[in-house]
Amino acid sequence: MKRNVFLIHLCLLLSIITFSLSAQTKKSMNVADYEKRKMQFVEEQAGLTKEEANRYFPLNSELSKKKLDLNMQYRAKVQNMRKNNDGMSEEEYLKLLNNDEELKKKEVELENEYAEKFKKALTPEKLYRAQQAEKNFMQKEVTNFRSNQGTNNPMIKNKQEKRNSNSRNR
Repeated sequence: MKRNVFLIHLCLLLSIITFSLSAQTKKSMNVADYEKRKMQFVEEQAGLTKEEANRYFPLNSELSKKKLDLNMQYRAKVQNMRKNNDGMSEEEYLKLLNNDEELKKKEVELENEYAEKFKKALTPEKLYRAQQAEKNFMQKEVTNFRSNQGTNNPMIKNKQEKRNSNSRNR
């Protein structure tokens, strides 16, 4: 149970990281294409039947959306507090910490709620395989993003060119 909750949380965290990294490059990401590729990957890697996929993915999307909404609300609170306060007091920092704790509690509540739903949708083996496949997909996407960003980033290109010229001069 705790392992499933942890895996769900990890998958969402990786999703958020992937989305935020994409936003930082200011390139528009085709979310529909991303979701389609993720679903195909998970379905294939976990060996889900069409019926199992039809039960799993709507729940997974629902959970991800709710957690994303929670995180957006939290970020809006934090940004609002920082915007309104140049020099924040200890009390205001305490509020930030309390908001963070509240967010984590709400995420755990959602994870627990959906853990039960996931268990009804898939066998434990298929659920585990689906969660692992999603985690692997996220890692693959982050790796691809980083490698693509590195080739497009002039600072990284310059460092790579300097390393290459130094190694040729030796």
